[in-house]
Amino acid sequence: MKSFLNNYIESIPITHNVLQTIRLIGEYKGKQDLFKEQSPQLLETLKQTAIIQSIESSNRIEGISAPLERIKAIAAEKTTPANRSEQEIAGYRNVLNTIHSGYEHIPVTSNIVLQFHRDIYALSAIPGGSWKTTENEIAEVYSDGSKIVRFKPLSAFETPAAMDKLHTLFKSEMDKSQLEPLLIIATYVFDFLCVHPFKDGNGRMSRLLSLLLLYKSGYEAGRFISLEKLIEDNKDSYYDSLNKSSKNWHEGKHNLIPWWEYFLGILIKAYTEFENRVGLITTARGAKRKMIFDAIENLPKKFSYADVEKACPGVSRPTINRGLAELRVAGKITCIKPGRDAVWERI
Repeated sequence: MKSFLNNYIESIPITHNVLQTIRLIGEYKGKQDLFKEQSPQLLETLKQTAIIQSIESSNRIEGISAPLERIKAIAAEKTTPANRSEQEIAGYRNVLNTIHSGYEHIPVTSNIVLQFHRDIYALSAIPGGSWKTTENEIAEVYSDGSKIVRFKPLSAFETPAAMDKLHTLFKSEMDKSQLEPLLIIATYVFDFLCVHPFKDGNGRMSRLLSLLLLYKSGYEAGRFISLEKLIEDNKDSYYDSLNKSSKNWHEGKHNLIPWWEYFLGILIKAYTEFENRVGLITTARGAKRKMIFDAIENLPKKFSYADVEKACPGVSRPTINRGLAELRVAGKITCIKPGRDAVWERI
């Protein structure tokens, strides 16, 4: 909430890069309804793919994972979670579905934040829905298990009042309509992360709240292109921008520009991919096949079946097999290692 005190946001000079990105996002936003009218069935395919990728990526960032087939089954509510990781994945799915289906009617309050956190952990033995009672930290964890502490958030004692203040000030700024909503949303998410109000689940909550706030302001790219996957793919930039902008946050002398550029950059990536996916496919027929072809084109020259499946989580195995067969007949790929762990190569 430090960023909303004493007109701090208004005092920050907005860079040309930020202005240009906001303008481009506005142009993309204006095309959303057109895309929906042109390709409703394709959008449904993109939506299902984005849900699976969002569930997988947002949890995997926090070290929570499961086999892709299990994630698909959990996303479709066709199986019961078998362990703690799957329980939290299912909880994330439930909150994501709540946001997708009813964002217009969800107020942005401390109670809603607590409810979402409770729902993430509702299927597990871990208690959720309460502010932290012990101190925590923002740390970057490396693949070898080592970590670097990037930031010390507010204390547990300060957290309840800080979260109430954050929501009061956020609502006030949105109601005044004097600042660019995208910057207010980005700042809310940033301050949420700096407060770090929960013992666990802060990253997942920040991503869910980002979607909620963007949807409420009419920015729906995250419904069709997984913002969580883009964040995972750009994790280094996430930590770098958070680190730069959080310096001197406690004193109210921090620089929001790095975080703004990162947040808006993720959104512009989503809209760019959204337009590419919809703009290149004018009819829903063959949409999944086209998705397979695009995925293979962007994979390394040598790739495995598992690589294609991971890149197309909303596409069934028979459809992937048909796509591979079609490309093979066309002479565009060749199988260099047959069998269950087949490896293919683009020609």
